[in-house]
Amino acid sequence: MSKIPATVITGFLGAGKTTLIRNMLQDAGGRKIALIINEFGDLGVDGNILTGCGIETCTEDDVVELTNGCICCTVADDFIPTMTRLLAREDKPDHIVIETSGLALPQPLVAAFNWPEVKTNVTVDGVVTVVDAAAVADGRFADDEAKVAALRAADESLDHDNPLEELFEDQLRAADLVVLNKADLIDREVLEKVRSEIAGKTERTVRTVASEHGKLPTDVLLGIEAGTENLILDRKAHHEMEHESGESHEHDHDEFESFVVDAGSLADRDGFEAALPGLIARHDILRLKGFADVPGKKMRLVIQAVGKRLETYFDRPWKADETRETRLVVIGLHHDLDAAARDEITNELNAIVSGEARQAAE
Repeated sequence: MSKIPATVITGFLGAGKTTLIRNMLQDAGGRKIALIINEFGDLGVDGNILTGCGIETCTEDDVVELTNGCICCTVADDFIPTMTRLLAREDKPDHIVIETSGLALPQPLVAAFNWPEVKTNVTVDGVVTVVDAAAVADGRFADDEAKVAALRAADESLDHDNPLEELFEDQLRAADLVVLNKADLIDREVLEKVRSEIAGKTERTVRTVASEHGKLPTDVLLGIEAGTENLILDRKAHHEMEHESGESHEHDHDEFESFVVDAGSLADRDGFEAALPGLIARHDILRLKGFADVPGKKMRLVIQAVGKRLETYFDRPWKADETRETRLVVIGLHHDLDAAARDEITNELNAIVSGEARQAAE
């Protein structure tokens, strides 16, 4: 029997991984695709979006969510048992797609495919790294020397580079294919500069393709046939290289924090969407995502925000057994989300949701 191909889709927060997968499912060409979705935070937003998309090949039985930690840190406890259960099914999938958290290192996950109970049945067809091309063009991942210097002055244990930059580079180093998403937000000349910058972050020549709104033919993403589990030892992450050199290192996303804000219905959708970018900027929030209840609307509103960009859309009707509410995941750097900052952000979000913030401004 031939091995089942698996595609690992990784990329930084807000790059467009879930949208890419949703479009892939709509263009599956009859393939039965099983999904493993790994969330950072307590609210399983991405898996919920995919199971709610109404696509025949995307049933609840075919979507497995791992929400209790980063998949690259819980390989033995979560990933291996999940794969074992998936492979034990009578109706085995034609292809497995794994969406990692935006904070995950792909290397440990890909290496786990060499575990005997997995390697005999599954091969890594390819690692697809999704990049927010517009963010890179804006220097989103460039080191801020002044900020790093200030952090080092405040914390003597901080002895490595900006974790965002390291994480970004590690995801690129693992890639068999890099998707430059959101290419519609920049012109051709800027896109080529981004392509050149991305190429400079890995020693290998990695194929890159541009996409708009996460739309690519499924045959571009699936069928790479790289066998990446046999190649991953040569695509080391920063912390692996530092361990080899004898340097001490803390896992990159120990630097990240997330928390969930529960609120009521939106009093004013326009006011809510107008106020969110300001809140995100004030608190240096990396990512904000979730669902909202809009009174008078039968469908729930999906919120996806990264940096200055905000996307909202209605994805499906509220279910009869669901509580109509607003639930948002806030993700940021550890030093920006202490207890006081969490309380402040929670209070501000509740004020924005209830409309009190707009009333106060008027």
